[in-house]
Amino acid sequence: MNSSHSPSDRPIKALFFDVFGTLVDWRTGVAREAAAILHPQGFGLDWAAFADAWRAEYQPGMEEVRSGRIPFCKLDLLHRRNLERFLPRFGVTNLSEATLHDLTLAWHRLDAWPDVPAALARLKRQFTIAPVSNGNISLMVDLARRNGLSWDAILGAEVARDFKPKPGVYLSACAALDLEPAQRMMVAAHSSDLAAAAACGLRTAHIARPDEHGPGTGERAPSVPVDYAAKDLADLAERLGV
Repeated sequence: MNSSHSPSDRPIKALFFDVFGTLVDWRTGVAREAAAILHPQGFGLDWAAFADAWRAEYQPGMEEVRSGRIPFCKLDLLHRRNLERFLPRFGVTNLSEATLHDLTLAWHRLDAWPDVPAALARLKRQFTIAPVSNGNISLMVDLARRNGLSWDAILGAEVARDFKPKPGVYLSACAALDLEPAQRMMVAAHSSDLAAAAACGLRTAHIARPDEHGPGTGERAPSVPVDYAAKDLADLAERLGV
């Protein structure tokens, strides 16, 4: 256990989870879905690069909302805007509305990392579990149904009307479950997410996802102090005694 927090006498009651990258493999899934949709239309692209380009628009798109330049909107809408922004760089033009809509829903059809479904079921036996994601509720529902993830609640951006790492996203999730921040733990594969959660008083657990952005490109270990640093979700369950 590696902690920067003073020990809390309040037991952890709930676990909050980042989803993209932490629980689901967005890169492989988006590349697969884009190939399935666009290849039959005659496009031959570097599908992994396509996924990376889409993900590269993720933070800039949300920053428009976080900064107040545009009103809050669901991540699905930002994904669609971002898609139309980068498609010309790949020489992809003149897609039908139906194709653009289907592509946007690629993010609803991602697969969980192999360790996730069973480990999440273990954790649910002892803790209340909920995603605290920038993804909208319908997106979280579709990913849960696809991968057999049985949440107790779905929290995050759409509830808070803002995007992480704004404090309101973490604090609204805490308020929804009527528990103090120290009784909740944020679980994520991204140190920046965990640092923001810790600043709001939450406990933190880092999950290593070394291949999130391709082989050897994700976080093998946290770059900030955390309460737990686990090699995967099953390892976290072991450390939490589940």
